[in-house]
Amino acid sequence: MKKLLALLMALTCLALVGCMNTEESRDDSAKGVNAAVKPVIPEKLETDQDGVPILTVYNIATEKLEKMDLETYVTGVVAGEMRNDWPEEALKAQAILARTYVLKFVQDKTSKYSGADISTDVSEAQAYSTENINDRVKEAVEDTRGEVMSVNGEYPYAWFHAHAGGVTDLPSVALAYGDEDPSYLKPVQSPDSEEAPDTVKNWTATFTAQQVAKACADAGVETGTVESIEIGSKGESGRVKEFVVNGKNVSAAELRINIGANELKSTMIDDVTLKDGKITFTGRGFGHGVGMSQWGAYAMAKEGKDAEEIVEHYFQGVDIVELWDD
Repeated sequence: MKKLLALLMALTCLALVGCMNTEESRDDSAKGVNAAVKPVIPEKLETDQDGVPILTVYNIATEKLEKMDLETYVTGVVAGEMRNDWPEEALKAQAILARTYVLKFVQDKTSKYSGADISTDVSEAQAYSTENINDRVKEAVEDTRGEVMSVNGEYPYAWFHAHAGGVTDLPSVALAYGDEDPSYLKPVQSPDSEEAPDTVKNWTATFTAQQVAKACADAGVETGTVESIEIGSKGESGRVKEFVVNGKNVSAAELRINIGANELKSTMIDDVTLKDGKITFTGRGFGHGVGMSQWGAYAMAKEGKDAEEIVEHYFQGVDIVELWDD
């Protein structure tokens, strides 16, 4: 009889624990808490009373170091990187990426500006604008407060670009990335909005042969006077990985950066011609083409997708976790 009572008590306790765990899971789900492993905030950063990291940011506009909490910095980044009248869910997706980007930068890199954790210089970090901050931007940042991407408890690379030209590509193709391609960044179809400017969707760019030769030299390939140029190897998306200039292979990603990334808008290039000492590239899209397309995020948000769906479309297998809250 005692054994039977003990067994009944044990079963009751297990049932109660199961119910408690179920209720706790429901509570966590209701709060939007993700049980995935969370990355650690870099040790070099202090935090405020709410657990929000404090950054020392070099502001190139003021040429001064400024102390600010990370959420304030992210607000300026979202306003600098995306138009403030865009759909709220696209702004939220940008906020999640911006937050992830800065924490990975602080963890892995050192700013070129002495004493800074990061800067507003786009040559090393993200665009930043206080002038473009409005209520929509503030709400997008507040609604995603503390949210970052995580891959097995590590910060992933939170790359993004303006327009993918219909499909993204691997870092090794589009960024001349030397390490193994991360598992969470595979080529995906990008529903880039038809509302994007025509100059972003399709474009031509013309340079002198001397400009191209210098860009090749800056990439470490001495070609001399350019007498021939053609498209070499391509990635899965159709982006050019290498050009063949005077018979020598030149990284397309490096050539683009060296010659001017705002002029040679992407490496999604359909044709290149050399005539009368001038070289004309015909291409599509704007930006390196890795990670989230902003015009793709715009279209997905317009279609009713939320920020997490947008992020997880471009970054496969990532978890979105909350590092701090209110």
